[in-house]
Amino acid sequence: MAHMDAKINFAQVNKIEHVGIAVKDLEASNEIFEKLLGVPNYKIEEVLSEGVKTSFFKSGPNKIELLEATNEDSPIAKYIEKKGEGVHHIAFAVDDITAEIERLKGEGFIVLNETPKKGADNKLVAFVHPKSANGVLVELCQEIKEA
Repeated sequence: MAHMDAKINFAQVNKIEHVGIAVKDLEASNEIFEKLLGVPNYKIEEVLSEGVKTSFFKSGPNKIELLEATNEDSPIAKYIEKKGEGVHHIAFAVDDITAEIERLKGEGFIVLNETPKKGADNKLVAFVHPKSANGVLVELCQEIKEA
């Protein structure tokens, strides 16, 4: 039987929320993914603080987020310059993003956002550095509840 560490609580991550894909041309990529998935995007949204324009697709329970840089200094522009278009991050849905940030820090992960910030698609978000997650940029997402 495999060794189980009692302090790890896997229930903190509910599901894969979406997969983020960096693209150079959002309009052209929307056409590609509409053909690929057989459904149109359901939302286009700009996140000014991140210098990004996003487009979301839903196919069954799965979501894809396309990300286009809106300025040359945005993280997406830098990513595409360095690595080209492709999978940028994987996002996980969580119920309590602040608690999850603390849990992951306690597990030794490098968290890029000590405090969650407003992201696209009505979410609070925070990122885990790829250096601490086998080269994968991880996004934590918590639905913003309307009061």
